[in-house]
Formats: sequence, structure tokens, C-alpha cells
Amino acid sequence: MKQLLALFLCLLTCVSATAADLTWFDGQHPITYCLTSQPSPVLQSALAMWKADMQQVTGLTPVHDPHATIQLIEGKGEEDGFSIYCKNGRIVVEGFSPRGTAFGLLELSRMAGVSPWIWWGDIVPERKARLTIDTSYETEQHASVQYRGIFLNDEDWSLRPWSYQTNDPGPKGRIGVQTYKRIFQLLLRLRANTIWPAMHEGTTAFFNLPGAKAMADSFGIVIGTSHCEPLLRNNVGEWDIAQRGRFNYRTNRQAVQSYWAERLQEVSHSKNNLFTIGMRGIHDSSMEGYKTEQEKFDALQQVIDDQQQLLSQYIGNPSQVTQVFVPYKEVLQLYERGLHVPDYVTLMWCDDNYGYMTRYSSPAEQLRSGGSGIYYHLSYWGRPHDYLWLCTTQPGLIYNELREAYNRQARKLWIANVHDPKVAGYQLELFLDMAWDINSVSATTLGQHYSRWLCRQFGTEAGQRLFLAMHTFYRLCGERRPEFMGWTQVELDKSKYHRGLSTVGTLALTTDEAVLRLDSFEHIKTIVAEAKTLVRPELSNAYYAAIVYPVTATAAMNRKMLCDSTASHQAYLEIQELTRQYNELAHGKWKGIMDAAPRRLPVFDDCRGSLANDSLKRVLVTKRDMCEFERHTGNIQAVEMLGRSMRAVALPKDATLTFSFHVDSSAEYMLTTVLIPTHPVDDGLLRYSVSIDRQEPVIFNLKEPFRSEQWKLNVLSGQVANDQTIHLSKGKHTLTIKALDDHIVCDQWMLTKAP
Repeated sequence: MKQLLALFLCLLTCVSATAADLTWFDGQHPITYCLTSQPSPVLQSALAMWKADMQQVTGLTPVHDPHATIQLIEGKGEEDGFSIYCKNGRIVVEGFSPRGTAFGLLELSRMAGVSPWIWWGDIVPERKARLTIDTSYETEQHASVQYRGIFLNDEDWSLRPWSYQTNDPGPKGRIGVQTYKRIFQLLLRLRANTIWPAMHEGTTAFFNLPGAKAMADSFGIVIGTSHCEPLLRNNVGEWDIAQRGRFNYRTNRQAVQSYWAERLQEVSHSKNNLFTIGMRGIHDSSMEGYKTEQEKFDALQQVIDDQQQLLSQYIGNPSQVTQVFVPYKEVLQLYERGLHVPDYVTLMWCDDNYGYMTRYSSPAEQLRSGGSGIYYHLSYWGRPHDYLWLCTTQPGLIYNELREAYNRQARKLWIANVHDPKVAGYQLELFLDMAWDINSVSATTLGQHYSRWLCRQFGTEAGQRLFLAMHTFYRLCGERRPEFMGWTQVELDKSKYHRGLSTVGTLALTTDEAVLRLDSFEHIKTIVAEAKTLVRPELSNAYYAAIVYPVTATAAMNRKMLCDSTASHQAYLEIQELTRQYNELAHGKWKGIMDAAPRRLPVFDDCRGSLANDSLKRVLVTKRDMCEFERHTGNIQAVEMLGRSMRAVALPKDATLTFSFHVDSSAEYMLTTVLIPTHPVDDGLLRYSVSIDRQEPVIFNLKEPFRSEQWKLNVLSGQVANDQTIHLSKGKHTLTIKALDDHIVCDQWMLTKAP
């Protein structure tokens, strides 16, 4: 008995030793910290944020003390990373660079329960009576992607009016320095380090804002510019045709070069600069003054060569200067003609504006010393239709495209296009989480990642309750974004369409499909209302902006389009009222940031559509999600929160999925295979085959020319549906789908017959 007691006491001692906690807030005294050296500007900025965080969490502002509980060791290197560990009764935050130290310090804010969206999302942290850390706690974090950030774009109906009217009052069109400060704070909290500033016509150019660059430097934020803004110039805000002449390299080459040289001289003694090279029109158009593709090719090659000389003259050895070339739209075709872009320049691949990557580096391009990156849209203005209201991109699509990019060595620069960081919310954080740590989420843990986000923002009980509702929300938005519910298009022939916009007409839904869709939204709304009762009262503004508004307004948009005239009109009025409430949140803090009708497109009008003819509907025999296969070959993976199945299956080349099914009668059937509208990973094909009962397979190629009519239909519906007529005898059959190229993502299949 004595031996058992001794053993028990020994085990208890061991457990106590391994589970010992270090207290860094005792409920009575301020948290203490010390530094091993004078803090850099970025660490000073992070310290100010962290102190404010801790004041909210503990009620006391941290103080500096040589014998502090928290020791900050500021790194002097270049790598964005940090480690946190306990040593000699202290929590040690050791950065690998000044910015890395800042990230490490703000990691302590996260550990204390502070959301990165504390200001932008109004996520008021809970007060804590005590903060402790296990003495065995240890983390070391490194950035997976070197440069990570956002492009503020299409800011006309959100960020810009809110900034100059409300947050940082000033001249019309100015996104002021104090607004940028708030953006830089958010980026630092999300472990980002790069921004392409807002640049639309009517917005004050970033470098014309006194103190803006210094503010960016104080947060360690790297300044770059978009695909149509070479060498840190904002053409729509800075190129004055009356003074400088045409932005034409053929006829006005010297003036253009002088224009670029001015900015290079201005930033020659500063750090944190990222130089986009190449040339397009003043804004989002091809180079002015060149007609044939060969002329454009020759001109662009000359531009790139000349820019290397300018960089050499004003900045330093071009091979040591961070440069980016963005083959966007027509520039991609010029690049693929054999354009010589120096090996040390980063190639930045783009999505098709709707979240589907159009290109990755080939094996040869992956060997370039400059590496590659991605430019990815979470909002967009343009054909076939804008989505500048809400952010409803399926998380699974973001994951699938980014992970493939990383696997193909796109690890230098990731930029997400957002019109407003607040509304981008979870999708932006997912994008930057993956850029920071590519293994922070996987195809099978994406749901967990989103659920944790909801729980962190609104509490565990509310977050868990919300997850299934929001899961359904993203499934419905994957079928049709709220901005696409009119089945309309933009940038059409202006001689045929007023303002180049089509009007709301027939909607490609049957009555049954419309009723099911509306019922689903009502079910989501019920759960959202119930979960609200579980949310802390001080989070009511946050809950409204991130959950209530997007869900309820999207539901109203669907009712507006799918219901009778009376209900449709009421839904229209509801959207206006919901938007008014959004802009009055937090005592007017967000006044002007939410506009429920960007660009005043027809889909936002007080209107409704007419449903498709029910008599045209085919009789469904069977319908299956591709993740419900009986057998498979190859290294496949079901990607959560992607497609109409919400578990679309990514198939590498030569992988197969096999299904068994039964029909009750011999007849002619229509087999429809539904896939995600991806693009080839290089300039190749995108084929898959369909085989019934091991017969000769039918081959389909998903590759579509950019901006073709079929591509437009694909991105608006979030799917590619291919039909084939087959004759089946009564009884059991097998269906085999095989990927003949990479980047095939299968969603569903269905068998129908004519009524």
C-alpha cells in the first residue's frame, strides 16, 4: 500500500511539474514587459497595439520593467518569423526580424483572446481575471510566402466614401493616412506585410498623401503597385495628359521615362518598396499606340529593358531589387510569345477575376531565381458581372487554388484584391493564414478552420451553432452569388444595351428549385437569429456586420428576384433598411462603407425576374456527389466547402473515380457531369473522360478562352456541366471518370431522362 501511495505521489508530482503554469496577468497588477534593445518603428507600432489590447483584456496598461514577465528579443534579420517559449520564469518572444518580433508580440494578443478584427470587425475581447501559459509551451513560426498582402481596388462605393466622409474626414476622394494606419494595423495583426494602395480614378494617389509612406514604414508594410502601375506610379492619379502628353511609349517615350524616374528618385533612400515592371494603358487597358500583337510585344520588351536601366540608375543593381511582372489579361499572351523577363523578376500569375487561377509556373519557370506569386480576386468589377457588394467566394475554392499555387512554387508574393477589408472578413483571413503557414489548413480541415474562426469571433456555443448554417450559405452562394441573381451581364455592346448592361429577364431556375432555394435561406436566417442570443451583447455590432447582414441581405436579394411582385418589392425595401442599419453600426463608425448597389447595376433595382419554364425540366433518375464514389485510383482529395456538393474532389492526372448505379428500364438517358470551372495549370489542356461499363470513354476538354461566352456562363454559375446522351439497359451499371490532365475538380453527376 505504501508503495502504491509513493507511486501515486510521484506521478502527481510529475503531472504537476509538466502542467505548471506561468502567470503573466494575476488579476491585480499590470502585465510587465522588457526589451533587449531600442525598439524599431514596427515594433513600436506593435507595442502600442498590444498595450491597447491588454488594457481591454485586463483593464490595466502593460508597463516596462527590467524584471518583467515578458521579454522581447528583436531580431535583426530579414525573415518574417518568431518563436515564443518560456525560460527562467519568463515568456520570451524572439523575432527573426523586426517585423517578425511584431508578429510574435501580437501572437500574445491572440493568446489573450484578442481577434485580429478587434477594430475592423468590432470584436470586443472578453475581460480576463487571469492569464497563464504552460511553461512547456513553445511555438516557432515562419512565413510560407515572403510577401503577403492586399490590393485595395474598386474602392468607389465602400472604402473611399467611408474614409473621407467618416473615418478620416477630408477632400472628396481621399483615403487618408489615418485610414491607411488602420489598414496597416489589420495587416500586421493578420501577419501580412504588403499592400498595393487604392488607385481608382477619383482616389488620391498614395504617394500624394503626406506622411503615407512614412506611416507604412512605421508598420513594416511594403508598398507595391498593381499590374497597370509600373514603378510605384499611380497613372490615373498622377499622369496629367495636359502637362505630360499621351501615355504612349511610341510617341512620348522620354516623358514616360522621366515620369518613372521621378518616383524612383523619391524612394531611392527608403526601404519596403516592391517594383512592378511592364506597361499597360493609363488604367486597365492595353498599351496605347500599338495595334498588332507583334508591335505590342516589341514595345513591351523595350519597356522592360529600359526599366532595368532606370532601376540601375536610381535604385541599385536590378538583380538585387524586388521586381514583379504581372502577365494579366492581354499581357499573358505577349509573355507567352517569348517575352524576355529577367530571371530575377518575380512572375505573378492571376486568377480569371472569379477565383479560378489561369496559370501556374511551368517546371522551367519554377527554377527562376525571382520565383513566382499570385494575384487573387475576392471582389471584382467587370465582365461578365461585378461582385462588389458582399464577399461570398467559397472557402474551398480559395484553398484549392492557393494550395495548388504553393505546390507549384508560387511562394514569393501573394496579393488578394479586396474592395473593402471589412467585408472580406473570413476569406481574407484564410488567404493570409495560408500565406503565413501553408499547412495551417488542409482540404479536410477547412471546415474546422472556419468553425474555429466563428467560435473565436462570437464564442464557442454561438460559433458551433452557426457553422452548419453558414456552410449552407456558402453552398447557395457557390451556386449563384447574390450579385449574379439577375442572370445579367455588364460591359456588353453599348449600341444594343443601355450603359452596356443587360436587364433582368428569365432566371434559369424552375419553380421547385426557386422554392427550395428560398426555404434554405429562411432556415439559415432562423439559425442566425437563434445563435444571436448566445452572443455577448458587446458583440452585437460585429455579429450584425459579419453574419446578420450578409445572410439576411442575400436572402432578401433571392426573394426580390424569385417571388411575386409584392414580396419582391418588400425584399427590395428590406435590403435598403438593412444597409441603413449597417452604416449606423457602432454609433456611425461605419457610415458610408456599405453600399447595396455598387455601380447601380440592374440586378440591384426594385425588380424581379421570371422563372424558367417548368415543362422543360427533365426527370431525375439519380444524382450523386462525386465524393460518394465506390472506388478510386490516384492521390485524390475531397475539398471541403467547395462546389455544390461542398466536397468537390480534386483529381490529379490519371486519377479515377468509379460509381455504381441502377436503372429500372432500358431507355435513352442524359448523363451530366458537373465540375469546378478551373483552368489548365500551364498552357496545356484540361481534359477528363467519362466511361460507362468500361466502354469507349467520351473525352471532354474544360479549357475555355478567356471571356468566351461559355467561360462567362461557367464563372457565373460556379460550374461546368457537360451532357452526353447514353443508352442504358435495365439493371446495374458503372460510371468511371478519369482525369487526363491536372487541375480537374469533380463536383456532381446526375442521370435524367425526358419526361
